[in-house]
Amino acid sequence: MHTLVSLMPTTTRKRKGKKADDHRTAKGSDIHELYELSVQDPVGEIDTIDRIWKDQRGRTAGSMREDFCGTAAVAREWVKKRPGNTAVGVDLSTEVLDWCRARLDDQLDAAQQDRLTLIEGDVLATPTDPVETILAFNFSYFLFKQRSQVLEYFRSVRDGLAEDGLFILDAYGGSDSFLEMTEDRDLDGFTYVWDQNHYDPISGDVINHIHFKFPDGTKIKKAFTYHWRLWTLPEIQELLLEAGFRNAVVYWEGTDEDTEEGNGEWTEADTGEACEGWIAYLVGIK
Repeated sequence: MHTLVSLMPTTTRKRKGKKADDHRTAKGSDIHELYELSVQDPVGEIDTIDRIWKDQRGRTAGSMREDFCGTAAVAREWVKKRPGNTAVGVDLSTEVLDWCRARLDDQLDAAQQDRLTLIEGDVLATPTDPVETILAFNFSYFLFKQRSQVLEYFRSVRDGLAEDGLFILDAYGGSDSFLEMTEDRDLDGFTYVWDQNHYDPISGDVINHIHFKFPDGTKIKKAFTYHWRLWTLPEIQELLLEAGFRNAVVYWEGTDEDTEEGNGEWTEADTGEACEGWIAYLVGIK
């Protein structure tokens, strides 16, 4: 069984952290940096993308688009992964894209920056040149609450893929995902709080918050808030097929025998375990 920690917007792959910083405070902290430290694992996610591509196409991809990219952590890591890799990041937020751009010189060399394009725009209305893989991670597409909206988005993704392209997205669920509850995770110099604040069983709507707490007792409440619909794996697969994908498959995470937690190893699966909390990848195969 996985725990509620697995329901937080992150993979369950263990990450190497920096040395603990007990001097972090709410006033001196940057919420986007905290988000990247607590939620994202771009190196692990790209390893998973490569694994999926080798399974499905027998090779790795070179071009990708990260939808709802935020700070474009995966896109930045993608252009660092291989010299020929190109990435496009699309997001509606001027502020978060500016945050990313301000740090590029410290994180990417000139050649890598030339292979990264950041676009401020709506993923439903921002056509790009065809790419081999499109990503929608951290459950970002859950903001589309109507079936027709998800279908429109999936169709636009299919149109944006190369002929043998793959659409890779994630989803979460499990019995704990329907509960109004919080769980803390202690990280390096701060505590990450995943707050499942509201769940409506009739509409499937959820409201989730991320809070941060610090050793000095200060807090950043509602650093991020998500108004989502909790979509299920069968619904997502059916929508992918309806959108014109040739196939839609699920990658399920293995379980560590000692801890009974996710082990970060993802394989294609037709059945899953009734965990309290799980994260899965889905692949729309064009």
